[in-house]
Amino acid sequence: MTSTPVEALLAAARRHGADHADAIFIRDESESALIRKGVPEGIERSESVALGLRVFRGKRAATVSTSVLNEAEFDRLAEQACAMALVIPEDQYAGLAESALQGRFDAAGLDLECSASPSMDDLLARAREAEDTALSFKGITNTNGASAGHGRTSVALGTSAGFFGAYSRTAHSTSASVLAGEGGTMQRDYAYRSAVHLEDLESPAIIGREAAERVLARINPGRPRTGTYSVIYDPRVSASLLGHLVGAINGAAIARGTSFLKESLGKQILSAGLTVHDDPRRIRGAASRPFDAEGCAALPLDLIADGVLQTWLLDSRSGRQLGLSTNGRASRGVASPPSPSVTNLHLAAGTLSSEALRSDISEGILITELMGSSVNMLTGDYSRGASGFMIRNGEIAEPVAELTVAGNLKDMFARMIPGSDLMFRQSVNAPSIRIDGMNIAGL
Repeated sequence: MTSTPVEALLAAARRHGADHADAIFIRDESESALIRKGVPEGIERSESVALGLRVFRGKRAATVSTSVLNEAEFDRLAEQACAMALVIPEDQYAGLAESALQGRFDAAGLDLECSASPSMDDLLARAREAEDTALSFKGITNTNGASAGHGRTSVALGTSAGFFGAYSRTAHSTSASVLAGEGGTMQRDYAYRSAVHLEDLESPAIIGREAAERVLARINPGRPRTGTYSVIYDPRVSASLLGHLVGAINGAAIARGTSFLKESLGKQILSAGLTVHDDPRRIRGAASRPFDAEGCAALPLDLIADGVLQTWLLDSRSGRQLGLSTNGRASRGVASPPSPSVTNLHLAAGTLSSEALRSDISEGILITELMGSSVNMLTGDYSRGASGFMIRNGEIAEPVAELTVAGNLKDMFARMIPGSDLMFRQSVNAPSIRIDGMNIAGL
């Protein structure tokens, strides 16, 4: 048998007539523990393996997947994929990435694996400490529980053109969710952290305290008057604006003509001085990787520099559609072909502290939670439910809820002012973001 499942599956594809092929293997292992009111309510261990094969016969491509790892299954899967590829319509943009790496690669230097392997007792203790800390605050009336977990994901990718790469990533997490108030005034909030290395994870006490302080601050919310306000997106929700940006500059959407930014390449879409950077090689990054899902080099990239849109997010197919080369942003699962995506994305921090960012706002709103979504990617029209706090004379004031924040993303991007409070806690990160002239529907 060939040395790895990926290489064995590629060999089977060649035997059954594939002109070219690529294969991906993903193994996920995880353990988690949930504590509620001091009692273990959920102890979970899971392991899954999956293998995907994409074959090309001329300009026809087919993708199949399996969770059975044996030679007979590889042969059956390859035969099925090659037969499917004969009857699927031609795709003139199909094919392996021309700029894929050659040889064997791993994640050396990215520090994506933690040696710590907490026991279930360790996880229960961590969850219990987070919940106990939250419940110790006066005014906390109930709990949804606290959890702790850890896991490992292993990925291997190979192509018939001579690329093979493999790496693993670990993850550790802690969360707590509690309630405050009674009846109709009851409020819920949470805190969550994750890290590649356990030593980088904040203590359970910090997470429990944050959950409690957040929910206590939200008791008895009012509703703002309908009007136009300066709005500040808290870092917990500001990354959602980058999510909309990513969707609007995705090469597949640009090729379909379904983005409100389709004519914006090389144009200023953020204020001068602002940078949006994607870095798949961030040390211990939440989404770091040594290569993309087509075997191309994963390199840092400024999507926006000095406010100007520099590039689309491209895999090889969307690049061919647009007459451009891939920039190593392909991502995929086992059952689907590659598509463009980001890795460790962030909006660079500004110079203003969170206090300075709101200092001249006589009446505005700090948004700390978003609900629902009505975002039209064709026009950029934006409308979301929200809650948070009033800002009065530069200070955070009473809580507010049941409001709707609306605008147009193109205008919102042009007016964004980032704060200095950027922290790298997830794969997409942004500091506080101020946007003036937002429409708020309340009372």
